[in-house]
Amino acid sequence: MSSAQFVRPARAADVDTVVDLQVASWRAVYGELLPAEVAEEMSGDQARESFREQWTTALESPPTSKHRLVVATDEVGGERTVVGFAAFGPAGDPDLWPAKDAELFALHVDPERVRQGHGSRLLNACVDHLVEGGFGTVHVWTPEEDNALRSFVEASGWRVDGARREIDMGRLVPMVRLHAAISE
Repeated sequence: MSSAQFVRPARAADVDTVVDLQVASWRAVYGELLPAEVAEEMSGDQARESFREQWTTALESPPTSKHRLVVATDEVGGERTVVGFAAFGPAGDPDLWPAKDAELFALHVDPERVRQGHGSRLLNACVDHLVEGGFGTVHVWTPEEDNALRSFVEASGWRVDGARREIDMGRLVPMVRLHAAISE
């Protein structure tokens, strides 16, 4: 790892980059799972503005004091650049207890910068914050079909916990929930 790689709390100035990373990552991870028109729509101006509002609200007025948005940075061309982000906080699923169960809502790395340690640094930073916040388990939803996020968290020791759902993304996409124990 380069000494120029860090994870830090996101700032308002990071929001546009977070949106760009989210769109690029979604296209890379979900592109083959979605109809072409849906994949195109999620990178359009309307979707980008919705994402921008979502992340600005997450920073300016998070749902709880335990919700966080963090970014991974690296030195690119002599300049510090945001190359990934993660959002996490108390779990929202009705079968989980938000005082002890956390959820990783998003973890995205620039598709051109994967396999450089950024995802691992983000995941470790999330877990450190969550352990410090008193959480004992963390969960994440991923498409059931093979995808980069699922492979990454499974390689990190996360396992399917039996919860399933489908989300409508122009076609129904089966999702599975994975979890990992994080208490010390």
